[in-house]
Amino acid sequence: MLTPEQVSRVAHLARLTLTDDERQRYARQLSAILDYAEQLASVDVSHVPPTATVLPVRSVVRHTDEAHALLTRDEVLKNAPRSDGESFEVAAAITES
Repeated sequence: MLTPEQVSRVAHLARLTLTDDERQRYARQLSAILDYAEQLASVDVSHVPPTATVLPVRSVVRHTDEAHALLTRDEVLKNAPRSDGESFEVAAAITES
């Protein structure tokens, strides 16, 4: 089991200020977590193939993500600050010096 002094050291490294009550409680809680991790480390997983995820792979496309009618060129350009009738007009990004 972790001691309150060990918890204080970890708290110091994490820049946390703990009360005596919190040090005692966290010592118990962190010890339980470390004990559980030790149990997991002893499980034989040699027959389990490596995997990237344990969740089933599924499509991330929602049913509502379907193509709809496209806007016409005129509909798109009518909201442009400037256009030449066929495309947007923008200020030059690269100029010769």
